[in-house]
Amino acid sequence: MKKNLLKLTNDYIFKRTFGYSGTEEVTQVFLRDIMEKEITKIYLNSNPITEKELMDEKVGIMDIKAVLNGNIHCNIEMQVVNQNDIERRILFYWGKMYTQSIKKGEDYNNLQKAVCVLIADFELDSLKSIEKYITRWNIREEEYKSVILTEVLDIYIIELPKFLKYGKNKKRKNLNLWVEFIKNSEVKFMIEENEDKSIEETKRAIEKAQENLEKLSQDEHERYLAELREKHVRDQKSIERYGYERGLKEGRTEGKKEGKEEGIRVIAIRLIEQGYSVKQISEITDLTEEEIKDLMNNE
Repeated sequence: MKKNLLKLTNDYIFKRTFGYSGTEEVTQVFLRDIMEKEITKIYLNSNPITEKELMDEKVGIMDIKAVLNGNIHCNIEMQVVNQNDIERRILFYWGKMYTQSIKKGEDYNNLQKAVCVLIADFELDSLKSIEKYITRWNIREEEYKSVILTEVLDIYIIELPKFLKYGKNKKRKNLNLWVEFIKNSEVKFMIEENEDKSIEETKRAIEKAQENLEKLSQDEHERYLAELREKHVRDQKSIERYGYERGLKEGRTEGKKEGKEEGIRVIAIRLIEQGYSVKQISEITDLTEEEIKDLMNNE
């Protein structure tokens, strides 16, 4: 019996679809549509993933490493768990790729461009105010925003929930197709007559990706690995949710305690203003005489 296609929002399946030997043609078009730059060749550094790695507690190990056009180092990642440190980690990945592009003793002119692509199945807190699903980041001057310090850094962030929230990006027709595919691997795109060449190339690349995904989906071992990864991600989210709810509860308790203490201080100040003695205020509020004297000195 034919099984449903596995989800590309599963970071293991994403890497199997875009980051393994034989997927170069698909990934080349995908990155072209993200970066809006022609990619003439691509080398994928594809290492098999072990079951132990699927259960890695860091969760975000399913990144794809590639070299584009022989001199652009690229890191691509589907991130499924919001660990609240993603911005720092992207810069760390970028810095590592950038510094590793030259050998010890070589001139800095030999440093090669490094690009990070993050596809997040959540909204980044730091980007809540941006009402589009893809953003591009580099180093710019604060006042002269059109001036870029260097072309060697590019970071692309795709926030999948914003695709539904704000709709398709009218300027990114090709990328819209890829995001639709990532969100729903079963989607079908018909190639129309006299269609724009780049759109046709994108649709054919997605069709090829679906064919690869179909093979993965019918492989019992691959389904097992995908389910193993899904389970681990669910466990991580449950742990984070538990930690959040516990922290919230403890915060409320602490807040009530602080509120009560502040209320007692206010009462004590009013009693001071009304001329009550330190001893009398202490008996009424349970504050120590030292605490009451501090309040008097601060008045």
